[in-house]
Amino acid sequence: MSYNNILSKVSNSINTIIINRPNKLNALNKETIKELHKAFKAAEEDSEVKVIIVTGSGEKAFVAGADISEFADFDVKEGKKLSAKGHDILFDFVENLSKPVIAAVNGFALGGGLELAMACHFRVASDNAKMGLPEVSLGVIPGYGGTQRLPNLVGKGRAMEMIMTAGMIDANQALTYGLVNHVTTQEELIPLCTKLATKITNNSSVAISAAIRAINANYTDGINGFDIEIKEFGNCFGTEDFVEGTTAFLEKRKANFPGK
Repeated sequence: MSYNNILSKVSNSINTIIINRPNKLNALNKETIKELHKAFKAAEEDSEVKVIIVTGSGEKAFVAGADISEFADFDVKEGKKLSAKGHDILFDFVENLSKPVIAAVNGFALGGGLELAMACHFRVASDNAKMGLPEVSLGVIPGYGGTQRLPNLVGKGRAMEMIMTAGMIDANQALTYGLVNHVTTQEELIPLCTKLATKITNNSSVAISAAIRAINANYTDGINGFDIEIKEFGNCFGTEDFVEGTTAFLEKRKANFPGK
């Protein structure tokens, strides 16, 4: 599959997706959002892929926001449609993928860029990364999940401050806040993400998918996460991966999981 704004490659069960608009600091325009949807969907459907890493090209930006020129003249109806479609085809889509998605935040992650990183299952940042939601400085609010996911990750008070001041935090502050899991150098960012992804590929993909559904359930209105955990836990007992995992443990050998 060919793309104009992204690169996608698979190696050792890891699909690396690179947002490739360095002259625009990898800003998200409509075409890029559509291409990302296609790339993530292709990764989800590829039985070879077990983990996805998403990052930006160059050394300056993961994604420095949305392409403001595309919606500067929108009215209320168009604004709502823009937000709803983005949620549907990219941000909610990524969060609910059955395969783990790691955001390798290699520079500025602002506005829609931070919202994309937060939609991923966890984040690793380079030490030059800067993160923020500056939308209120434009007379609008985060529209791709920022007002919901940021409080879940850093707490209500910190999210309120970040959004209302429109300020940026650096990588170490993001680590303190719990917004990212690790901070490393620019050079070691992808190797560290690859190392983490490789550890994930050693485990049961079936169980990992169940864990993603159970964890996400806790953040879904009207859903009891404990009930989903019980259901997913029970379902695991009917899988080939469970049989292989428990048998390997009892036989004191490494499991060879058959699940996709």
